[in-house]
Amino acid sequence: MDHLAPIIKIFGIEFDLSAIIMVVITSVVVFILARLAVRNLSVENPGKLQNFMEWVVEFVSSIIGMATDYKRGRIYLGLGLALIMYIFVSNMLGLPFSIVTEQHGDALPTVFGQELIIKGVPPEHLAWAWWKSPTADMAMSMALALTVIGLSHIQGLRHNRKHYLKHYFQPWAFFFPINLIETIAKPLTLGLRLYGNIYAGEVMIGIILGMGWIGLPALLVWQGFSIFVGAIQAFVFTMLTMVYIGQASIHEEGH
Repeated sequence: MDHLAPIIKIFGIEFDLSAIIMVVITSVVVFILARLAVRNLSVENPGKLQNFMEWVVEFVSSIIGMATDYKRGRIYLGLGLALIMYIFVSNMLGLPFSIVTEQHGDALPTVFGQELIIKGVPPEHLAWAWWKSPTADMAMSMALALTVIGLSHIQGLRHNRKHYLKHYFQPWAFFFPINLIETIAKPLTLGLRLYGNIYAGEVMIGIILGMGWIGLPALLVWQGFSIFVGAIQAFVFTMLTMVYIGQASIHEEGH
């Protein structure tokens, strides 16, 4: 059975409802975690969640320190915390379970009075997947990548314009096309790496579930491995973000 994305069209614009729902859920989960962590701050008797968040802050601080000069890069600590928490929670949401609705009869399901769109699939025995990791959606992963890469360029122009513009012509002027291609490739590699790993993991989970009870041991192993991969991808995305921002905006003018 085909699992499709529940897409509706409003005013000629297509909206992926599952992606929108999961982005909202991820944002709410991250906000609740952050709010609970700072609700009852204590120096003498910190709670478990406070200790965990302090460890996350130290971990992100070390990422910034590895990527660039921490004294100048610490202003991006909030960005790093938001990225690593948001991406990790996003990566984890598709692991525990899935929510799928099936079509019954000839009439297509409707949401807000709009029929769900079917692209290139016969309208029989269809099912729509409503629960997945937001980062398993290419649009979401690429949006994150474009946002942080765009931010690095803006900060480069604001804080280190001379070096930022000069680096396109280094080590020699005729390297400009190569450096430009590298700049264009950064969001592609950053977004596709995140999307590919998480999407492949969810596809694998679907294949194992199709094996029935025989695949239960493999499912448990794969779930554990997926948690590891999700954590690594959150770390890599945050690390590369800090590296790109550091290269563009925190590089010394004399270098």
